[in-house]
Amino acid sequence: MTRIIQRYFDAFNAGDTPAMLECLSDDVAHHVNEGEVRRGKPLFADFCAHMTRCYDEELTDMVILGAGDRAAAEYVVNGTYLATDSGLPEARGQTYRLPAGSFFTLNADGRIARVTTYYNLADWLRQVA
Repeated sequence: MTRIIQRYFDAFNAGDTPAMLECLSDDVAHHVNEGEVRRGKPLFADFCAHMTRCYDEELTDMVILGAGDRAAAEYVVNGTYLATDSGLPEARGQTYRLPAGSFFTLNADGRIARVTTYYNLADWLRQVA
């Protein structure tokens, strides 16, 4: 069960959105930190395109735990703020290192049906200010 989560994060670190999408159910519910729930692969793909434009990130120090149809991951986001994101400070190539975590629900086919991501926005804001 944790293999699909590892594949998802490996694809993230490779910048391979199509491989990330392969890990998801068609009706995936994407709960982002400080945002609305996005439902379905097309909205998830749109989110990934936006994130790729604004941020260059690599996840390290990954720990993945799983039980039944649930999994969780804790990691560190090592990033560079590339392009100004709406409502956030101006991007000037600032770097950041941010602890974060994600929670997952898997469907009966073993695909990711829910992704919920958490990080400390105030910490990120402080780092890029």
